[in-house]
Amino acid sequence: MKKAIIIGAILLVLIIVGANCVYTVAENEFACTFRFSEIVNTEEQPGLHFKVPFVDSVRYFSQATQLYDIPPSEVLTSDKQNMTVDCYILWSISDPQQFYRALGTTSKAEERLDAITYNALKTAMGTLAQADIINMNDGAERNKIYEGIATTVDAQAAAYGIRVEDVKIKQFDLPESNLNAVYNRMISERVQMAEKYTAEGAYEANLIRNDVDKQVNILVSNAQAEAAKLEAEGEAEYMRLLAAAYDTPEKREFYEFTLALEALKASLTGEEKTVILDADSELGKILIGAN
Repeated sequence: MKKAIIIGAILLVLIIVGANCVYTVAENEFACTFRFSEIVNTEEQPGLHFKVPFVDSVRYFSQATQLYDIPPSEVLTSDKQNMTVDCYILWSISDPQQFYRALGTTSKAEERLDAITYNALKTAMGTLAQADIINMNDGAERNKIYEGIATTVDAQAAAYGIRVEDVKIKQFDLPESNLNAVYNRMISERVQMAEKYTAEGAYEANLIRNDVDKQVNILVSNAQAEAAKLEAEGEAEYMRLLAAAYDTPEKREFYEFTLALEALKASLTGEEKTVILDADSELGKILIGAN
């Protein structure tokens, strides 16, 4: 009975010692082994690992990317205009030992990142005018500004064992007192652009109209000239055919007679039916002879 108790006690001690000899590391996790408040080892490979029982303790830090939403803060542009910047940071722990020695906790890390980012924003915005930030240009132009801020913050955060992956500007806000002035300036700029485009369009339209009018006048002139030419050719052909048709005295006399009849007919279209003819006229002679 006493032997069984001893064996059981030994097994219990072995279990307790064994449990204190091992620890596990999960995915996306750093495990730092402490011995008398000093880090003696850091593991980042997932799985089972060993430590000195009852002497070593383990503390875990995340390897995952973390998001810190920075409270909005005011910055001053190069033209002395206040702006409120709302941004967030994507960061992760790159060196857990350095992180622990310099900061120790995530809350301390966020406080430090807040200060570093604000200083970087203040410096970057201090070199830009408000019009360089708030405008209708391609947003890709502002990405260069953001990239420069992220690079600056990352370089300073490296001293704390932190890697800053990105700094994103969610919004640039204007103080209430500046909103109307900026909106009016933007409206004025848009009006000026609209007037410029309208004037350019009117100028181009006048050029097109003048060119079209010129082309129309040329076409009409050419058409009139061609028509006059064709008409003259037709008159000439008509006179040639007429001369060929009445090439004898008898034919010419008949032609003149028909012309006289046509003239007489034309003169009798009104209410007046009286015609005075010279007795020596050929038509008069014919009419008198017919009576």
